[in-house]
Amino acid sequence: MKVLIVYAHESPASFNAAAKDAAVAALTAQGCTVEVSDLYAMKFKAAATTEDITGGVKDAENFCYAKEIKLASEEGRLADDIKKEQEKLKEADLVIFQFPMYWSSVPAIMKGWMDRVLGFAYAQEKRYSEGIFKDKKAMLSFTTDCPESVYSDTGINGDINVTLWPLQNGILNYCGFQVFAPQIFWDPATGSPESRSSMLEGWRRRLQNLCVEASVYFAPLDYFDKEKGFLLKPEVKEKYASKECGLTVGIHMGKPLPANSQTKAGV
Repeated sequence: MKVLIVYAHESPASFNAAAKDAAVAALTAQGCTVEVSDLYAMKFKAAATTEDITGGVKDAENFCYAKEIKLASEEGRLADDIKKEQEKLKEADLVIFQFPMYWSSVPAIMKGWMDRVLGFAYAQEKRYSEGIFKDKKAMLSFTTDCPESVYSDTGINGDINVTLWPLQNGILNYCGFQVFAPQIFWDPATGSPESRSSMLEGWRRRLQNLCVEASVYFAPLDYFDKEKGFLLKPEVKEKYASKECGLTVGIHMGKPLPANSQTKAGV
C-alpha cells in the first residue's frame, strides 16, 4: 500500500510531529511505501490564485478558480508545486492528514493544500460516492487544545461530529474518498508524558489494522434526486421515517443527529 501523509506543523518537537513519525514507522514496518508532504518545510503556498495556472486564464474578467483550475489540469497548465502534489496523490492508496485543529478546522496551509491540490476533483458530474477518488481512502489525524468534553453534545464547542462534517463530507467524501474514522488526540499538551506515550501507542496499534477497518458512513449519491435539486428521494425518506435518528449529521431530516456518525465507522 502507498500512503501519503499531508503534515502541517512547524515544530519537529511537537506532538503532531511525533504522531506523524509514529505513522511513518508503523506503516513502513508493515511494508507500506510512505511519503510525507511537510507543508511548512516545503513553504507550500496556501492561497489559491491565478498564479496556480500557467499560460494565463481563459476568463480574466470573470475569474472562477474552480473552472479555471479544472481546465488547466486537463491541459497540463498547473503550477509545478500543484503538479508534484497531485502526482503523490494519484499514487497513494491512503491519505492521512496530520495537523493541530485550528479554529475547529485545519491550519490555513493545509486548507490551501486542499483548495489547490484537490481543485481538479471538484466536479459536479463526479462527486460523493461517484467521486474521482472513490477507490482511495483518507483520514484525519489531529490534536486538540481541549479535553473531549468540550466537543461533546453538551460541551461549549458543540458535538465534534458536527465540527467534522464539513471536512469529512464536504471535502473528503465529496472527492469520493472512503473516509476512515478520525484519530483524535485530545489535549496532549496538558497531559503527562505517560498519557502522551499511551496516545501514540494506541495510534501505532490502530495503524496495524487500519486497512481492514470499515469506513465512516455517508449517504450514497443515488439516494438523491438529480432532477429535483438533489433532494432525498421519497422512498429514502419513507425508509427513514420510522427511525429515531436522521440519516447523517448533515442530512438529519429534522430528527436527532445520529450519534458518533463522524467519529466511528459504519454508524
